[in-house]
Amino acid sequence: MKLNWKIGIGNFLLILFSLSFLAVSAQQPVSLDSCRRMALKNNKQLRIADEKVKGAGYTKKSARGAYFPGIDFTGTYLYNQKSISLLEQDQYLPTKSFDLASQEYKYNVVTNPVTGEPILNNGQPIPQTVALIPKEAFEFDVHNVYAGLVTLTQPIFMGGKIKALNDIASYAEKLAVSQRNTAEKEIVYQTDAAYWQVVSLVHKKKLAESYAALLDTLNRHVEVMIAEGVATQSDGLTVAVRLNAAQITLAKVDNGLALSRMALAQICGLPVNTVFTLEDESLERVALQEIPLSYDMDEVFRNRNEVLSLGYAAKIYEKKKNLALSDMLPKVALVGTYSFSNPNVFNGFKNEFNGMFSVGVALNIPILHWGQNYNKVRAAKSEAVVAKLELADTKEKIELQVNQAAFKASEAYRTYRMAVKNLEKADENLRNAQLGFQEGVLTTTNVLEAQTAWLEAQSEKIDAEIDTRLCEVYLAKALGTMKY
Repeated sequence: MKLNWKIGIGNFLLILFSLSFLAVSAQQPVSLDSCRRMALKNNKQLRIADEKVKGAGYTKKSARGAYFPGIDFTGTYLYNQKSISLLEQDQYLPTKSFDLASQEYKYNVVTNPVTGEPILNNGQPIPQTVALIPKEAFEFDVHNVYAGLVTLTQPIFMGGKIKALNDIASYAEKLAVSQRNTAEKEIVYQTDAAYWQVVSLVHKKKLAESYAALLDTLNRHVEVMIAEGVATQSDGLTVAVRLNAAQITLAKVDNGLALSRMALAQICGLPVNTVFTLEDESLERVALQEIPLSYDMDEVFRNRNEVLSLGYAAKIYEKKKNLALSDMLPKVALVGTYSFSNPNVFNGFKNEFNGMFSVGVALNIPILHWGQNYNKVRAAKSEAVVAKLELADTKEKIELQVNQAAFKASEAYRTYRMAVKNLEKADENLRNAQLGFQEGVLTTTNVLEAQTAWLEAQSEKIDAEIDTRLCEVYLAKALGTMKY
């Protein structure tokens, strides 16, 4: 019941957040920064990366514990069916008496009364007096046996293994953080791409509606002209076909916009049917800027998390060489134990607990393993070389990526400038065509051509404008300077 209550509260808060977001978004447009924050907050891959960072931190703490002494306890209980008996039956042993004359202990044996010589039995003197030792005296109760051992082990020299493990754990934590930052930037890049895709399609929809409205107006004018006999049915059919094609295009843009909004909502962690207005839907002219074609690559490498990640990986493989080498070196440890048992034999045989301390030094020296440890070192060296080569290869690819991104951004701005100029000419051409059509000096074909040219110019201007935004984002990602 408690778990279900917590789940209910969580669902309630999620619904409340969605409703509040919808209420706010219905009143004011959503900015790109807001979409980024929501995506970073709700992305599950980023949560996985956060958990990996936590796990790497715990591993680092675990490795640090190897420097300190380890204390272990081992306990056993054993039930035995039978007791232990050292005698098969009762025993009779000869006794000695003290001789005052010789000042020695002597056996009392049976002697011949005539000769005084000991009487022998099977070659042995016959004792005159014996002591009875019952069988039960040498029986030990071991039905219930308890034993325990407390061990303290303090590493003194482990061939550098402990330090290597700690260094590996430290670099692994930094690697997890770097990979987490890489995932964060990738999420921001995906959010920006989805955001500008929606903005692009919003403007494409407005353009399609404007174009359909132009064709609808032209269609009505042509119908009037057909009725007055100054235009042919062929002109009317041509305009009607173009109007139907424009309406189909508008429907396709509507569908694409709906799908793009769903994709953006999913990235932001919102219900896919959430509809909200974006701040940049009222897209204005892009502020043109000069894009340098060369950069300080050392600074770029410092900003790129991929380079940092591969650098940490290379350091980890370097430490793995030390880890493999430690298996070839002697190892020394201080060992202290306290053992106890019941029954115990420290002071006779007693069915009670008793124990003792032991302190010593353990030494392990590898002598011959038929090249096993040596080949481990060589394999670790090969892995370290591979990591360094991958790092160098990645740096070369990043340099190419930066140059390509800078070139594309520069080309996008140049294309945008040309698209703006082309649109100005297309606007003027459309006005002239419409005026000439109204004056009767141009045909519907001329107007349709002008409208088509205007549509293409508008579409190219929208594409160029969005392309400049995406190229800026891609360039910032390539440089590692993406702000979020």
